[in-house]
Parts: sequence; C-alpha cells; structure tokens
Amino acid sequence: MDDVVALGSWAGQDWMAKAACAGKTRLFFAPLAERPQARARREAKAADLCRACPSRTACRDFARERREFGYWGGENEEERTRAGFPVPNPVGARRRAAS
Repeated sequence: MDDVVALGSWAGQDWMAKAACAGKTRLFFAPLAERPQARARREAKAADLCRACPSRTACRDFARERREFGYWGGENEEERTRAGFPVPNPVGARRRAAS
C-alpha cells in the first residue's frame, strides 16, 4: 500500500516497466539552462529510443493527458501543444518568445 501512495499518479502504469527509456531520464528532461542546440541533440537521442519502444503510444498518451513536461512517447512539449495538448509554459516556446 505504501508503494501506491508513494508513486501517486505513476501507480498502475504497466507500460513504464516495458519502456526502452528505463534508467535514461537524462535524455528526456532538460537540465537547468540547457541551450537550444543541446536540447536538439538530447531530444534526437531520445527520439531514437522512442521509435523502437513498445510503450511509445501509452507514454505519449500519458503525457498528453497530464500535460507533462519533457520528451514523452516521441514528443516534446511543443509537439504536444501542436497536437492540441498544451503544456503550461513550455521551455522551448518561452525561450523563443524572449528572443
């Protein structure tokens, strides 16, 4: 029971155990002050993992429904926004708007 409480919204996500990204979260979430070129390289590596992942659709749907930040199921925040699932204050859009 404690595991379910500790996991919160992650509980019951069986697809996560089968995901190709397990243990590689650094590819899917931007570090502080990440430059646009570094973000593009990081997301390209993440996309490579997502392309062959058996959990890709479930992962993408999870992120869309919960308006998650980061790279999920082959999509970054901007791509989810264009698909009709906006993320509040996406990192890349904020940076471009300030330019």
